[in-house]
Amino acid sequence: MNIWVIMGTRPEAIKMAPVVQALQDVSDEVQVKVCLTAQHRELLDQVIRSFHLPVEYDLNIMTPGQTLVEITSRVLERLSKLFSENKPDAILVHGDTTTTLSAGLAGYYQQIPIGHVEAGLRTYDKYHPFPEEMNRRLVDAMSDFLYAPTEQAKKNLLSENIEEHKIVVTGNTGIDALLYIAQKPYTFENSLLEALGKDRRLIVLTAHRRESFGKPMDEIFHAVSDLIDKNDDIEILFPVHPNPNVTASVKQYLQGKERVHLVSPMEYVPFVHILKKCYLILTDSGGIQEEAPSLGKPVLVLRDVTERPEAVQAGTALLVGPHYERILDTAQKLLDDKEMYQNMANKINPYGDGKSGKRIAEHLLKTLSR
Repeated sequence: MNIWVIMGTRPEAIKMAPVVQALQDVSDEVQVKVCLTAQHRELLDQVIRSFHLPVEYDLNIMTPGQTLVEITSRVLERLSKLFSENKPDAILVHGDTTTTLSAGLAGYYQQIPIGHVEAGLRTYDKYHPFPEEMNRRLVDAMSDFLYAPTEQAKKNLLSENIEEHKIVVTGNTGIDALLYIAQKPYTFENSLLEALGKDRRLIVLTAHRRESFGKPMDEIFHAVSDLIDKNDDIEILFPVHPNPNVTASVKQYLQGKERVHLVSPMEYVPFVHILKKCYLILTDSGGIQEEAPSLGKPVLVLRDVTERPEAVQAGTALLVGPHYERILDTAQKLLDDKEMYQNMANKINPYGDGKSGKRIAEHLLKTLSR
């Protein structure tokens, strides 16, 4: 049985690694082929190394300043050719990236069964997140096996008239990856990273969303700058995404700021261990909203809407948007109010138990063997 796993970005690789490993373990009859589009080259390669993933094909499509149209067309054209020549028994795609949409289309055009890992997440606002919301909806409509991480995600799919027999609630594979890495002993090679959080409370910041470029991102970084000024006992670590739209705002508000540590995008393993020792997380990332509750870390989500409402409903995350006053006020409350902080930190993670990859592999093998 020949199953291809397609990935193009770092989050996809992190969340698909447990699925690849589970497919390798579930049966000697399964041949797993990892195909990279390299929509994000450097960030993706870090994860491939960390999880020792067996890469069979690398399309290496990334070019500076690439547009969504260019990514979509290059991936679609090159994958269509590979699928036509090799005809996999099934392909697996993940989440909501442009790679996922293009790979799903290529599989659909070749009439290859498609499994969508992390199906069913919705904001029902087609421009937030952009283009991820529509990518995910379109791939769900094309898929044969929909691996929903939560019951809410399953409800979303059922409300769109997707047949229930196609949907399997698995938990989130990102939790599998997180627990696998977090339980391993780790020592930071970098002295700055090793020292962080020892003398001051550490806040981890990530921000890269396309819909936040411009004024919203300025408001995020302005709030962070003022938060540092108001609190001598905190420091901030910000792995800066290389997109010029991010770095322009960083230069205006955070560059050279005392106790703000701007670093290059971090490899997944050290980043997990940074999250383990931080106090609070400010992020527009989807994956971190899922990971942080397993580590007992409150999250302020720098977006107005989230396709992961379970974290907000469970009380592990708060939506503050890319809004100066809400970010500053809510972060300050969490720094000052220990009871509020503990209420968020002690909630149960709604996203899974670390066995999602195994559920997906077993279901896919059983279904394809019929």
